[in-house]
Amino acid sequence: MNILLVTRGSQGDVYPYLGLGTALMKQGHTITLSLPRLFERHAQDAGIPYVLQAFDDIAGMVEGKPDTKALLEWTNRVIQSQFEELPPLLDKHDLLIAANTEFAAPSVAEWCGKPIFRTAYGPFIPGKKIPPPVMPWLKPKPWIPPALLWKALNAGLNLMCRKTLNTHRAARNMPLIADQGEHAPANAVNYLMYSSFLGEIDPQWKYRWAIGGYCFNDNLPYNQGLLDELLAFIKKDDKPTIFFTLGSCNAAQRDKFAQKLFAICRERGYKLVVGCGWWKVGSHLHKEGNLFLLDQVIPHCRVFPFCDAIIHHGGSGTTHSAARAGKPQMVAPLLIDQHYWGQRVTGLGLGPSSIRITISKGALEGKIRDLLDNPAYKTNASTLGEKIRAERGIENFLEYIAAPPGGTPGGKPVGRSPV
Repeated sequence: MNILLVTRGSQGDVYPYLGLGTALMKQGHTITLSLPRLFERHAQDAGIPYVLQAFDDIAGMVEGKPDTKALLEWTNRVIQSQFEELPPLLDKHDLLIAANTEFAAPSVAEWCGKPIFRTAYGPFIPGKKIPPPVMPWLKPKPWIPPALLWKALNAGLNLMCRKTLNTHRAARNMPLIADQGEHAPANAVNYLMYSSFLGEIDPQWKYRWAIGGYCFNDNLPYNQGLLDELLAFIKKDDKPTIFFTLGSCNAAQRDKFAQKLFAICRERGYKLVVGCGWWKVGSHLHKEGNLFLLDQVIPHCRVFPFCDAIIHHGGSGTTHSAARAGKPQMVAPLLIDQHYWGQRVTGLGLGPSSIRITISKGALEGKIRDLLDNPAYKTNASTLGEKIRAERGIENFLEYIAAPPGGTPGGKPVGRSPV
């Protein structure tokens, strides 16, 4: 089968697609991956045939202020390029697999008469049980019914996207969209690329859906010498090691937070590993014996199992990696679905409640002591880690691609472990 993969975003958005593309090629499928220029080297290293997206928007996002408003504007700007780039590519392929941020993808698949799998790293399907993961003020049980919240979110989505989408649909004599929030999931198989043990599902979703676990990419190239140096740092004594990262995210208080965290670890004798990420977080810190600045990408699976706790921004990939490692974690969410994953971490008893990046040093110290010393977090994290390690996310997706159920709406976990 000829399969077109389309994704954009940060490492947590692109790395799973690289892993999926590699696995599909090993099965004999012909693959083309559409991705931003920022990740071109990764596609080359993986040996995946690729095309670069003409609108190289990720660099602009990295340089800008990545708040929710900016991300929504970013999504609208790429719709034009999606309509221009995807149809000639999809005409040469049998199946489109696209991230839910590819807002034009369902329309392009409809125009080309090709099936589409619409992937998401969280419960991004309108329903009656789960509130939209992008509404940061929500509690696990909001007083406003989730169905109304989804209507409000879809209204905002339509305001941002529908006019542009309908302009292109009209040019192709396609019927206009009344509600993009309804059209996208209704005209695709919604494949959820997160763990049903970590995230939530709504059995009453009225669309075709399946969930098979996060697609971890453990085959990214890395500097073995740097990893050896890092592991020697972690194992040099029996004092707790904390790993901190904000991934690709930016925050005005990022370095002040790192400074407070470093001061706490220094005073209490903890070892601190800072994953500097795209914004070089922590690079200003004076390197001392209890600090390791990790300024290159090393897969989380190589590091997290040796740490005692993870503090991070709450990206789906980092949350799943910490959970798979069976380690307590604490989230400092900044945008989009990171608040949702922070709530899931707390709700599942994997760590303390989420913190603000502006938290005071005294409050942060109390949270860290709880993170490291609470035995319930260790037990719950260890139990969940066993379940996620048994999920086989990429393998489940491959099996589903080979034989998806047809016809009627509905869905279920795919290949769910009985653990």
